[in-house]
Amino acid sequence: METLLLNRDAVDENTQMPELIRAVEDAFAAYARGDAQMPAKSYIDLPQYNGDFRSMPAYLEANDWDAAGIKWVNVHPDNPDRFDLPTVIGTMIYSDPETAFPLAIMDGTELTMKRTGAAAAVATDHLAVEDATSMGLIGAGVQSYTQLEAISEVRPIEEVVISDLDEEAVERFIDHFDDEFDVRAGSISDAASCDVLSTVTPVEEPIVSREAVGERTHINAMGADAEGKHELADDLLLNAKLVIDDHAQTTHSGEINVPYSAGVLSDDDIHGDIGDIVVGELDGRTNEDGVTVFDSTGLAIQDVAAAHVVYEHANENDNGYPFDLVGF
Repeated sequence: METLLLNRDAVDENTQMPELIRAVEDAFAAYARGDAQMPAKSYIDLPQYNGDFRSMPAYLEANDWDAAGIKWVNVHPDNPDRFDLPTVIGTMIYSDPETAFPLAIMDGTELTMKRTGAAAAVATDHLAVEDATSMGLIGAGVQSYTQLEAISEVRPIEEVVISDLDEEAVERFIDHFDDEFDVRAGSISDAASCDVLSTVTPVEEPIVSREAVGERTHINAMGADAEGKHELADDLLLNAKLVIDDHAQTTHSGEINVPYSAGVLSDDDIHGDIGDIVVGELDGRTNEDGVTVFDSTGLAIQDVAAAHVVYEHANENDNGYPFDLVGF
């Protein structure tokens, strides 16, 4: 039996976004039902290199499949300028739960981008207004692309506003999507006033105010993934229906970590977990809701669900590079 090696192109080719969205939704549901194991994300801090490593293991049982795996991922902000490498590099090991055989080793960077977009799409589907046609993006990096790709699968997005200090990044984004959407550059306020907003920046001081956001905007707060990061103003969070992916992770390193640690925001201000909404234990958007916020830190169950989709299709399509890793 051989292990399948899947590079970035293979991960991209074997990840159909509609199916991935369903798989990530299944993962949220499994976690809410107690049909998943996901130890806390562990960190190795390397201040001498201005970076860190993170390990993210998980196992989940969905309706007709189960899966296990672990992602080893880093964040090294100096990589692009100093070494011509990505800030984030991930490697995913996908294993057979019954035998523990490593079925695949795959690029975790592309996988992360895809599943992050899918997670935002799941939240948007449950929390945004049904007729949302406009989407704002703050941050024109790689994550912004899969945000739009995924969210346009669950809402009829027509108009897109992209905001970033890097004008060249904005132009690249516009060129990429110009044939599919009415996409233009705009200010943070322009983006925030759309029906759906995704924030994908690494800032540590809030850049989105309550006044800038539309009355019924749904926000996917995707940028905060470490202590100290904070994109949305405190009063915006406090006056929104606030949904999280996991309490331990969001309070430690998600969008709410700064106001939560300062005592400005408490558990009483959190509506609940997205998984509880998926399984019907909590309500999603109601007619009475104004602004809604999804605080996403990224969960290992999402990576495992995404790896499952990639591996199954790679096998069907005869993609990747099989090799004898274990020797049996």
